[in-house]
Amino acid sequence: MTASLEQLRRCHFAVDLGAARTRVYVKGAGLVVDQPSAAAVNTRNGALIAVGELAEKMKGRTPHYIRVVRPVSGGTVVDIEMAQRMLRHLLGDKMRRALRRKPILRAAACTPHDADPLAQRAAIETLVGLGARRVELVDTLIAAAVGCGLPVEQPEATMIMVCGAAATQVAVLSLGSIVTADRVPVGGEVVDHAIVQHLRHEHELILPSQSVRPLQLALAGNGLTAQGPATTEIHGRDVATGLARSVQVDTAAVRDAIQTPLTAILDGIGKVLRDCPPDLVADLADRGIMMVGGSALLPGLDQMLRQATGMPVHIAERPDVCAVQGLGAMLEGRIAPLALDPLGT
Repeated sequence: MTASLEQLRRCHFAVDLGAARTRVYVKGAGLVVDQPSAAAVNTRNGALIAVGELAEKMKGRTPHYIRVVRPVSGGTVVDIEMAQRMLRHLLGDKMRRALRRKPILRAAACTPHDADPLAQRAAIETLVGLGARRVELVDTLIAAAVGCGLPVEQPEATMIMVCGAAATQVAVLSLGSIVTADRVPVGGEVVDHAIVQHLRHEHELILPSQSVRPLQLALAGNGLTAQGPATTEIHGRDVATGLARSVQVDTAAVRDAIQTPLTAILDGIGKVLRDCPPDLVADLADRGIMMVGGSALLPGLDQMLRQATGMPVHIAERPDVCAVQGLGAMLEGRIAPLALDPLGT
C-alpha cells in the first residue's frame, strides 16, 4: 500500500496516533489537536468520561469503576472503537462538522516503520470510522524527516532517530526513500520504568507515575553523562508501611540505572550504520543524527549518543510534533514532488 505526494495533497486531515500523544493536522487550519492518547471510561455503563489531558491526570487517581485506557500502543491502534471515540471527542463537534462537509473525505496517518498489515489495517479502520472514504499511510520516519526540514529528496545521506514512548526508530534516508532502518523496542516508557524500578529496589519507594517527569528534569542540569554529586527530593509511598515518604535521590545513580535500556538504542544505530553503503556513511560523518520525538528531550541523551558514535547529534526545534508537521507539509504541498516515497519502499 503506497501513497504518492499527489494522493496526499488530496487529503483533508492527517493523524499521528502515538502511544503517548495524539495529534491531528487539518488542511488549512494547521495543528488542531495535541493531547495525550488516553481516555477515562466508566466500566459500569461504558460511558466515556474524559479524554486527553484530563484523562491523563486521572491515571492512578480514580475509583475502581473508572478505568484510564490507552487505545494506542507502540504506534499501533490496539482498540479501534476506543481510538475512534477518543478522536471524536478530541476533534470536537465543530471540526467534525467541517470535515463532514467534504464530498469525499480523505485522511492520512503515520505508521511505524515495517508495520505489519494488521497494524496498517487498524489505522485505516480507525479513520474510516471517523468518516474518511480513503486513508493514505505514511512511514513515520519519512514524515518526521520532512517535518524537521531534512533534505530527504537529495542524493545525500540523512540519518533520523524517532524517539517515541514505546519504541525508537532509526533510519538512513536518501533520494526520498529509506535506505536502511531499524526499530528498537525501547522508548520513553522503558526509561520511566527503569527509574521506578531503581527507586523501588534502592530506596524501597513506590513512585507515582506523575513523579517520573520531575525526576527527569532534575537530570537536566547535569545530563546523562555528567559527573559529580547531586541529589533531588522525591515523594512516594513506602513499600513496607504504605505511608507517604520523601527521600533524597542521587541523580548519578539514576543516570546509571537508565543507561542499560539506552544501550539498546546504540545497538540499533550501529546496526543501521553497518547495513548502510559506505558512501552514505561518509556523508553522515558531517551531517550526523537528527533526533525527533517526545523522548528526544530526555536530558543528556544527545550527549550520550554524541560520545558513543563520534558523530554530530542534533535535536529538532520542535521534536515532538515533527511527524504530524511533516504530514501537514505533504497535505499542503509545501515539498517538491521529487523522488519522495511516503512509505519508504
